[in-house]
Amino acid sequence: MKAGTRQPARGNSKRKPAEKERFLCAALCAMLFTLCSVAEAQSLKKIPVIGIFLPETAATYASYNEAFVQGLRELGYVLGQNLLLEYRYTEGKRERLPELAAELVRLKVDMIVVTGGTLAAAKQATNTIPIVVATAGDLVGDGFIASLARPGGNITGSSNLDSDLSGKRLELLKESFPKTGRVAFLLWGGNKQDQDELKETRTAAQRLAVRIQASDIKDPNQFPNAFTMITKERSEAVIVTNNSFSFAHRKTIVEFAAKNRLPTMFGRIGFVEDGGLMSYAASRHDSFRRTAYFVDKILKGGILVTSPCSSRRSLNSRSI
Repeated sequence: MKAGTRQPARGNSKRKPAEKERFLCAALCAMLFTLCSVAEAQSLKKIPVIGIFLPETAATYASYNEAFVQGLRELGYVLGQNLLLEYRYTEGKRERLPELAAELVRLKVDMIVVTGGTLAAAKQATNTIPIVVATAGDLVGDGFIASLARPGGNITGSSNLDSDLSGKRLELLKESFPKTGRVAFLLWGGNKQDQDELKETRTAAQRLAVRIQASDIKDPNQFPNAFTMITKERSEAVIVTNNSFSFAHRKTIVEFAAKNRLPTMFGRIGFVEDGGLMSYAASRHDSFRRTAYFVDKILKGGILVTSPCSSRRSLNSRSI
């Protein structure tokens, strides 16, 4: 090497650009990871969660839930993409109502879909989370809302007055069994809607020359005494009101009617699906599908309103 010449430092000119490239690459990857994480978190945060709070079991409500989901699809919702559903069932245990309602509130769901059997527990658990009623009785008469047009509070949905159908149920029963003169009326004690149904049924009974023999049941242990009374009074047919209590014990009622060969009219098709003779009621599938409309309206910031249930009514029966 000649004097006065400077040997370049080995590797310096190559190492620095390489180190810069690695640093920039690492920084870019970190930035992209952060942006993706933030975007994903924001995306998940935006997906509303709807609590579905129902009595009985998932199997009992499977077809109704499908009708609800179908209604959501028709409005553009895709489960897992822009809407999530969180199901809770009482499994027929009424004592679990407060626990399950509180659980949905703790999950901070955006709203809770209920039926008449779970409405009171949901209302007691929250006065801020919107409650959407898929199917229930007289929401105004039972004190849940102020009026259909201006419900007030946090409850909305459809009100289905079974008392409007009571007279028709007796008529259909009489048409099917013309010689029927004494009809037992099985109702849930303390339920205002059942009392209204009994009143309407007795009004129709006067016109049809039928004697109504009411059996008021408040506890499952009272079924044996009620059945004994029905047999003792020689009832020729039975009408069973539509409520969560009767439905929870439908197998007990259906078995008694079948064993004694008593024609029985129910207020819900689910009784017939489990062996009951006939039912006349509004379509609960229509009610659940319509519930999607209320959910959609709330998610889009609409005002809470209620409406009378306009579902089609049908007679369902099986051969004996």
